[in-house]
Amino acid sequence: MTSIPETGPPHPPPREFRTPDYFKIVVFGAALALFWTTLHTIVLPLRVLDHVGEAQKNTYLGILTFAGLLIAMVVQPLAGAASDRSRWGWGRRRPFILMGGLLALLFLPGVGLAWAYLALLATYCLLQIVCNLAQGPFQAFIPDLVARHKRGLASGVKGLTETLGTIAFFPLISYYLIKPYSLTGEVLWLWLALTVLGAALLGAMITTLILVKEAPPKEPAPSPLIPTLLNTYRIDVKGNPSFLWFLGSRLLILMATGTVQTFAYYFLKDYVKVPHPEDLVWQLTATVGICLLVTIYPGGRLSDRIGRRPVVLVSGLGAAAAISLMIFATSSLHVLFCSGLLGVCLGGFMSSNWALATDLVPPGEEARYLGLTNLATAGASALARLIGPAIDFFNSLGAGMGYQVMLVTCVAYLLAGSLLVLKVSEPGAEARIA
Repeated sequence: MTSIPETGPPHPPPREFRTPDYFKIVVFGAALALFWTTLHTIVLPLRVLDHVGEAQKNTYLGILTFAGLLIAMVVQPLAGAASDRSRWGWGRRRPFILMGGLLALLFLPGVGLAWAYLALLATYCLLQIVCNLAQGPFQAFIPDLVARHKRGLASGVKGLTETLGTIAFFPLISYYLIKPYSLTGEVLWLWLALTVLGAALLGAMITTLILVKEAPPKEPAPSPLIPTLLNTYRIDVKGNPSFLWFLGSRLLILMATGTVQTFAYYFLKDYVKVPHPEDLVWQLTATVGICLLVTIYPGGRLSDRIGRRPVVLVSGLGAAAAISLMIFATSSLHVLFCSGLLGVCLGGFMSSNWALATDLVPPGEEARYLGLTNLATAGASALARLIGPAIDFFNSLGAGMGYQVMLVTCVAYLLAGSLLVLKVSEPGAEARIA
């Protein structure tokens, strides 16, 4: 494996990449973002409460999502590596998107059909497998098709589209479908919510399959499938040491945001003591999303000009300040303010950090290396869930103490992750400075 060159993709796009093309290559990610945000933030917490007691809800929710995300950490790099060597006539990535998307639609009804906690756990794990079968290859569209000096722009469009999709549909699903389900227990509302998620995923999959144009690979597969899969998790530490520092930084920052997202419903219910936490959950999601929109596109463009690391550093430190203020939250307005500040910071982080990831991947192994970023992405989400038992333990010692410990821990994650990005040697930084 060789070091990363300073140029664009190994096979330049065969035609000029226009503005609509940026949206075509990221629309599937928007559907996945809505899918997982809805499940993790509101659907799974309610379904867990259908099967376990109030005192153990954080523990069982943490176990559920931890198990599924561990599977995602394994599957996404494998799917990415397999797509790197695939030689389908209609592209390397889209066949995996088709397979994963169809299987996700097949397993999604299991969320509503789950008759016990173990059935819900099994369904969630299956969804993680098939969605990451699609997501690993999908993520390689940007390094495949976009020149390096435009990847900050492409990453900004990716984050913008994912955020717009979430803030447009998540509040509607939460307020008009999930809220009636939580108040009445009528499963029809749950089924309507799952139908909307399935329709969004199906529409985005079809759009991607039809509109994204991949050039068929001309060279033979670089290596047989089995050796490729066996080497999936190998990282060229000598040739690309910055990738490990990048993974560590991303892991810590996303552990903080994943923790807040996972336990937001219970935090609002037990700590802030709002009467209808399901209402405030969608309001918080919309607030974070709207404020995120302010910086996510400019953050990507700015990182094209001054580099990725400065934007990641400032964004991470700002997010630490926002979560620090949540410790003192006593009202919905206070939480909304903190969420808005957090959204502004996350916008800059999302676009610049993903652009940095696409810069660090070696040519010819784009999907495998971006799949390895899921060691940080899904790994952060999985590890974030492990704090659930600690929250329950400290809450048993004093009302709300568990959530205070949770927030302090998140601040520590953000500070460490922000500083760790300084260890990353950024490709192309010298050219930007010049």
